[in-house]
Amino acid sequence: MLEVPVYLITGFLESGKTSFIRDVLSSPDFADGEKTLLLLCEEGEEEYDEKDFSRHNIDIITIDSEEDLTPSYLEQLHKIYKPRRVFVEFNGMWDSRKFAEESLPRRWEIVQIITLVDGSTFEIYLTNMRSLLSNIFMQTELVIFNRCSLDMDLNKFRRSVKAVNQQAMLSFEDVNGNQLELGKEKPPYDLNAEIIDIDDTDFGLWFLDANDTPERYNGRTVRFRGKVMIPKRFPENCFVPGRNAMTCCANDIRFIGYICKSRHTEKLTQKQWVEVTAEVRYEYMKEYNGEGPVLYAKHLKSVGPPEEDLVYFN
Repeated sequence: MLEVPVYLITGFLESGKTSFIRDVLSSPDFADGEKTLLLLCEEGEEEYDEKDFSRHNIDIITIDSEEDLTPSYLEQLHKIYKPRRVFVEFNGMWDSRKFAEESLPRRWEIVQIITLVDGSTFEIYLTNMRSLLSNIFMQTELVIFNRCSLDMDLNKFRRSVKAVNQQAMLSFEDVNGNQLELGKEKPPYDLNAEIIDIDDTDFGLWFLDANDTPERYNGRTVRFRGKVMIPKRFPENCFVPGRNAMTCCANDIRFIGYICKSRHTEKLTQKQWVEVTAEVRYEYMKEYNGEGPVLYAKHLKSVGPPEEDLVYFN
């Protein structure tokens, strides 16, 4: 039987999820009368017109508790309503990963996860609920920041997402729903230098920028200090010079870095600190599951550790 596509729309209360779903279901791509089931996991100030939805073959089911999202219950809904597609207005305080991995019945398949964020309150959530936000961003494919303005630090918003999910796409809208163009952030180092020197404190920024703007670095030479990591079953003559990065809190520290190719790899030891001078190229690597920055070492020099081991993205 055909899979039933599930569109998971998540975000905190009053982030604009209801308005977004309402607009999507009334758009030409979805207002086609195909049997649709909408699972409503929280109710805000905005409401749906259930009579209008019913005319368009859309059924709404309210889910009062996260514990109700079981495969058996959702299987019952499938048998009763026989949806051809499912939209879920998900509660941002619930675990979207658990829902995606454990709650779906047979034939249901998540095809897209979209996160809505109110830009006017994002800084507050970032300060007080950073770990929860990071968990949400980790799962999403698209983050839509609405109610934004150009006087907000939108690049900080972007870094907060990219720090935990480099593949996520981002969109910024003002209070009227108009798209805001986010200019490329100017890094704190000299991109025109023959060798681009990355300061210890700027490693996190460079890590994100090298992934997002290959045109800045492809074929260029960079120099930075990194800790050596040589994973098991890694390609021959390859290692990762990188840093430990705090992505959301002290309990969420991970190692970040890009693959470096060097004929001197066998002389390196795990967790050794080295100064790397390397040319950046963009190539397919199965370890990336796609194309990404690959460093071709020109010079490696053993050095001491930096004053601060951790790097930050904000």
